Amino acid sequence: MSTDVLLGLQWGDEGKGKIVDVLTPKYDIIARFQGGPNAGHTLEFNGIKHVLHTIPSGVFRDTITNVIGNGVVIDPVILKKEIEALAPYNVPVFENILISRKAHLILPSHRILDAANEHQKGKMKIGSTLKGIGPTYMDKTGRNGLRVGDILKADFEEIYRNLVNKHERLLKQFDFEYDLRPLEEEWLESIAFMKQMKIIDSEHFLNNAMREGKTILAEGAQGSLLDIDFGTYPYVTSSNTLCSGACSGLGIAPNRIKEVFGIFKAYCTRVGSGPFPTELEDSDGEAMRKEGNEFGATTGRSRRCGWLDLPALKYAVMINGVTQLLMMKADVLSIFDNIKVCTKYRFKGEEIDYFPYDIDTPDLEPIYVELPGWKKNLTGMNHWNELPDELLQYIQFLEAELEVPITIVSVGPDRSQTIMREAVSA
Repeated sequence: MSTDVLLGLQWGDEGKGKIVDVLTPKYDIIARFQGGPNAGHTLEFNGIKHVLHTIPSGVFRDTITNVIGNGVVIDPVILKKEIEALAPYNVPVFENILISRKAHLILPSHRILDAANEHQKGKMKIGSTLKGIGPTYMDKTGRNGLRVGDILKADFEEIYRNLVNKHERLLKQFDFEYDLRPLEEEWLESIAFMKQMKIIDSEHFLNNAMREGKTILAEGAQGSLLDIDFGTYPYVTSSNTLCSGACSGLGIAPNRIKEVFGIFKAYCTRVGSGPFPTELEDSDGEAMRKEGNEFGATTGRSRRCGWLDLPALKYAVMINGVTQLLMMKADVLSIFDNIKVCTKYRFKGEEIDYFPYDIDTPDLEPIYVELPGWKKNLTGMNHWNELPDELLQYIQFLEAELEVPITIVSVGPDRSQTIMREAVSA
């Protein structure tokens, strides 16, 4: 069998957790392929909201195997708390969650380094979640990181201490006060807990599963415009958030990828610093934020809001090879009489319809078209033919521009508030 990939096409927060949960019954395995606890995947069902940071979003389906892949960076403290939070729901975590030996570990000293770095940047800070993600990936590429498989070695404490000593030497360069001891104590307790989990050679497990005919959905974190190579650098995350990241983050060959599900909001949001051409710093932006409850699941920070940006979305569709589009939060735009869509930019006096190298410049401004709003409550709708004509017109307009079908429209936060067309795979 092949593997399908699900990822975000904007600056994250597109609703990946909900859609993975909805699609999970079609798959045998859900596998996270990059990122760390800076991600916040929100799922709602039976009137309860759940936020996952490291655990794949298929965990609430008892028959599904959930793999944390080698491309993920794991904070054992956060993972332990996530697992403990699942206890009231009788989730078989020790049976259904598998962790790659090759996944890297976030140390308490990584988190301190993250905070010290961001503190030193002052006004130039990039909006880090301060979870230690960047320093962990730096150690990974510097070839001295600590991996999950290392916790089972006889000399683990020595490996750990050597890395912490390196971090403490680096921290001497900063004017930053910290106390490692209480953080370290909790971290080592969480490592002991983590040893109870199923730790596997995930690349072999996943490829064997495909040979046995099992279906896999690779789950991405963050969004395509936060990719370390192709995002709005330097205001990006530290990993490859694209479809290609599923190959390196799970050990799956490119020719095993089948469907690529690209998730986007019917408008745009961004958390933290960085360029955002269609941002609305007015009453419309505030109305979007309030109606969409646009506050970070991980940080609680207010999300910046704006109209849909088609040059950016086309770019993300192109570099991911998206085969199906999934539109989230269509219900939020029900409050507007008219809806704007950015179709081009005015860049240095010329009109362009592509995503340029640098969008962090006053020389770039969005050019909009205006479409009629639907002004109807969508949250109780269950079928495609119930959608108002104005929303169908919006969908048709986007499909014509993006040249990819929209096969799912979300009309509310609950898993039941999801309207599907015929496509979708597995």
